[in-house]
Amino acid sequence: MMRELGVVFDLDGTLVDSAPDIQAVANQQLRRFHAPALDLDETRACIGSGVDAFIARMCAARNIAAAEHDGIRAGFLAAYDSAVTRTKAYTGVETALRKLRGQGIRLGVCTNKPLAPARSVLRHLSLDGYFDVVIGGDSLAVKKPDPAVLRAAFDGLQQECAKTAKRIYVGDSEIDAQTAEAASVDFILFSAGYRQSPVKLIRFTRQFDDYSRLAEIIADL
Repeated sequence: MMRELGVVFDLDGTLVDSAPDIQAVANQQLRRFHAPALDLDETRACIGSGVDAFIARMCAARNIAAAEHDGIRAGFLAAYDSAVTRTKAYTGVETALRKLRGQGIRLGVCTNKPLAPARSVLRHLSLDGYFDVVIGGDSLAVKKPDPAVLRAAFDGLQQECAKTAKRIYVGDSEIDAQTAEAASVDFILFSAGYRQSPVKLIRFTRQFDDYSRLAEIIADL
């Protein structure tokens, strides 16, 4: 019999490829400054630490003054809240989630994306029903890699899952690995996401690049 589990996922670069939508909204803001557009690789390199860090990196890359940050942030969030038309779930995600839920495993999301657009993405892709808790980048006063946000996600699962249940975090980035380590939980790396470092330089318990393998990996743990 499988030990009771709680599994929490990162969102961008783990469950979904949201870079095309983020790129489109970011480039709307850059056009205001007659700045060159971001390509997809540049966009992915800026994702992971929340909207403020994304905008700071974008502005630095295009030599836009830091004083413009708040205005760009407001415009970005206003546009992005409904900009989910290009975001896609990675192949096999919904099948994997359905299989995990069918095994009685409780699932959550812990992302640095603000909560409202995170929920919008999950609803748009019809994935919201698989998750018992969603923690966004503005749900607490801190963001990943602070372990408090991941602990909050697992605490939210405690109503559905025993406190002694094994805890697993699934993510795609260096920040996710740091967060899992700080929270003392197992980390499964989705190596086909937005990581910036070679896989060998990231600390993880297991890694995969195909969602058809995830349920088996979790069962092994």
